[in-house]
Amino acid sequence: MNPILTAAAALLLSVTPALSQTWQDVLDEARGQTVYFHAWGGDQRTNDFIASVGDEVLDRHGVTLQHVRLADTADAVARVLAERAAGRDENGSVDLIWLNGPNFLAMKDQGLLYGPFVADLPNAQWLDLSEGSANSVDFTVPVEGLESPWRLAKFVFTYDGARIDAPPTVMGGWVDWAAAHPGRITHPDPSNFMGATFLKQALIELAPGGTDLSAPPTDDGFAAATAPLWDWYDALRPHLWRDGMSFPENESIQQQLLNDGEIDVTMSFDPASAAAAIADGLLPDTVRVHVPAAGSIGNVSFVAIPVNAAHQAGARVVANALLDPATQARMQNIDVLGSFSVLDPARLDADGQAAFAALPTAPALPSLANLGPVLPEPHPDWMTRLTAEWQARYTR
Repeated sequence: MNPILTAAAALLLSVTPALSQTWQDVLDEARGQTVYFHAWGGDQRTNDFIASVGDEVLDRHGVTLQHVRLADTADAVARVLAERAAGRDENGSVDLIWLNGPNFLAMKDQGLLYGPFVADLPNAQWLDLSEGSANSVDFTVPVEGLESPWRLAKFVFTYDGARIDAPPTVMGGWVDWAAAHPGRITHPDPSNFMGATFLKQALIELAPGGTDLSAPPTDDGFAAATAPLWDWYDALRPHLWRDGMSFPENESIQQQLLNDGEIDVTMSFDPASAAAAIADGLLPDTVRVHVPAAGSIGNVSFVAIPVNAAHQAGARVVANALLDPATQARMQNIDVLGSFSVLDPARLDADGQAAFAALPTAPALPSLANLGPVLPEPHPDWMTRLTAEWQARYTR
């Protein structure tokens, strides 16, 4: 037999779930495993929710979920890459990763992902996995079953309605607004995804007609597409908090500025974050959510299994548990987490629909209809280049 073909076949078997394996086989293999879930740990409500999922999978399936809290997802990706480079093709230290965008693209391109596995999850029956759906594309990159969705994210502004009226309905309007309200708005440093998303939202609205943001930019294409963005930002920057000379590190710090009355507007990728913060006493109850008239960037958060994960069966059990309709409804409950579900309401059975219908509401909690159209994420290379260009222009 051709040794090259033999090696290729072995590699395929190592990354593809066994075709003859039933879900009961997966459950049997997973029992007793500890799944090391590498996920952003910067939000206590999210941490608590992950812990509650851990309680469920331990009670139901004998799987222990260990949340490895990250400041940056790239740290987990780098660990997997380093292990593979060192020849550690199995028994890796990362079993499951909360993954999105550029990090998913990097792992997919380098063959670092196990799967496809999503279609074989029992709870995948509640998902819309059709081509082009939000659950099948990650920052324009086809998912192809290599990562499983678990929560919906959408870019929104939040503002204190006791101090200002609703913010501008278009991104171009922020220059005049900021000039009339000097120092009352800022954004996280674009090295943080929230700051980068603010720039991407503006790029989508300001780029010349015909710009294709779904494809990687060329040098000339990037320069032409972003020229109006930098003109806009040059006009906006002097009116930002601290004269645009320093920026909050992340969304949490920016939220504290809003609570302290230093600024009037902040931003989030979680439409329920304002209501959750009000419930926790972290924002005044006059804060409300605002979405640009044309809609805003939205995406799905995914979990993925590295190709060398030591506990792939347990990781699949956790991914499936995250999609349980009762778990998704609890996740969307504003008293628990408030993150919007990735499930297709039309596919849910009567019990699933009833669980969502019973969820509480809050004045600062928008409905899906209030959130307007979902604007697709640009290709990951746009964010990478936007961040680098911003650093080059404004941090000298």
